[in-house]
Amino acid sequence: MEVTASAPGKAILFGEHAVVYGKPAIAVAVNRRAYVTLKKREDKRIHVKINDLNLSGFIDPENGGVQVEDLDEKAEVKEKGILDYILSAVLKVQNGVDQGMNIEVDLDIPIGAGLGSSAAITVATIAAVSKFSGVKLSEDEIAEHAHNVEIEVQGAASRIDTTLSTYGGVIYLSKDAEGVLPLKIDWNIPLVVGYTEERGNTGEIVESVKLKKEAYPEVINPILNAVEAVTDDAVNALVEKDERRIGELMNINHGLLDAMGVNTGDLSRMAYTARKAGALGSKITGAGGGGSIIAYCPGKVDEVIANLNKKDKAFSADISMDGVRVKVKK
Repeated sequence: MEVTASAPGKAILFGEHAVVYGKPAIAVAVNRRAYVTLKKREDKRIHVKINDLNLSGFIDPENGGVQVEDLDEKAEVKEKGILDYILSAVLKVQNGVDQGMNIEVDLDIPIGAGLGSSAAITVATIAAVSKFSGVKLSEDEIAEHAHNVEIEVQGAASRIDTTLSTYGGVIYLSKDAEGVLPLKIDWNIPLVVGYTEERGNTGEIVESVKLKKEAYPEVINPILNAVEAVTDDAVNALVEKDERRIGELMNINHGLLDAMGVNTGDLSRMAYTARKAGALGSKITGAGGGGSIIAYCPGKVDEVIANLNKKDKAFSADISMDGVRVKVKK
């Protein structure tokens, strides 16, 4: 039996960083996916291969270990950590089934660009391993297991990434993370993602904002409150399909992120390149410090992609209304 599961990545439209301090956020699943394929091995070992990174190794659920065999010279050492997500995911659902397997991972999603690649891999791995091992899981259970994997590996995690990878669509994370609410958006938001080879360290960037908040609370707290106001206004703008407001609010959110110190020259250049090419709004998506921007481009998707691709990389990011999917080949 061969099992392939896939799950979409995500982009945050509004609210990153502020969400760490109990503020709301809006995010979408995007039509770029992680694919995890499982095949039976004749022995009892579990081997993982991540083609995009030329990274492979054995994982040992019994002893909680990862043995890396190959690492492309271009791949950063931290990218080996993806194996930790896969190991933790296997431990969550293998349920004592003593079956060796080969796990192969293929990605449409750039690694480390703030687009939820680790969550997509985690969700797809849980779905594939559970199917392969004969363990029946609901989408709610997959999402919960995936969230717990991210907590184990990262130390802390929002539910945004794993929720979108599981269910797809558009979500609003309410204040103080009290609820993850699906937004009923009945139109395809024309989005473009641009990304650079530069990668930020999410933990370090989150810590830098925390230090600024502690040093300048009278400055940073009003900025976080402003992000909250932008996010809540954006909910209405999206539901009402108010194109002008959506774009303006994205631009304001970008400026507020810049004020927090998470912007870079490359991210700013991409944001303004997108606007010059016709985007109504553009902003950092994710932690910043490198990685990606997202641009709102009604009627200008091709023009924005072409202009961003002159120096960086860009793709159309249609909303994925489908979450995790599983296929079985016998």
